[in-house]
Amino acid sequence: MTFTIVLLALVAAFLGLRLYSVLGKRTGHEQEPVARRPIETANPPLQPSAGGDSALALPSLDATNADTAAQSGLKAIANADRSFDLGLFVEGSKSAYKMILEAYWKGDKESLRDLCDDDVYDSFAEAIDGRSTRGETLQNRLVRIDDIRIVDARYDHPMARVSVRFDADIAALVKDADGNIIGGSMTDAVETHDIWTFMRDVKSSSRNWKLDETDSV
Repeated sequence: MTFTIVLLALVAAFLGLRLYSVLGKRTGHEQEPVARRPIETANPPLQPSAGGDSALALPSLDATNADTAAQSGLKAIANADRSFDLGLFVEGSKSAYKMILEAYWKGDKESLRDLCDDDVYDSFAEAIDGRSTRGETLQNRLVRIDDIRIVDARYDHPMARVSVRFDADIAALVKDADGNIIGGSMTDAVETHDIWTFMRDVKSSSRNWKLDETDSV
């Protein structure tokens, strides 16, 4: 399926060692151990269902691990965007998490540009350029995603924003220009807890969501 939340476009991964903020956004612990938590690559990205009035009926919030605090916001988004499907959104965010992390680790700025808004992209690009200048490379791996939960949702016409908490395990390794290990380990995964907020203009013809903000819990 096509990547709806621009997350929808790529199914990648998470910045190796946590995302640290650059310009107020977190970009990635490049010299810290990796967190654990793998993601299922086969899941379709946040893609809204094809529509109809049935799209207004949200899937079980319990089934998608949505906090009570997020329910009113999810209903407001569903009422404003009849194509919004909570179950597909959750699966899409999972795919997006993996895609974005992997793009960041590989230094794939082109993919990140499609998946992130300008501020988040700038933060990631700055961290990637700094890594390149120092001659450092990341060898990170998303071991697994232990839990996904929607912790907040807001609709401020015409923008919809949904915050998703990812508890994951990541294995990360940082090497210098000479190939020497300067941090991390591929055998010891690090537990990470991140909250990513995705946004979309519900009045736009584009069905894609983008990563609007990242933070660590």
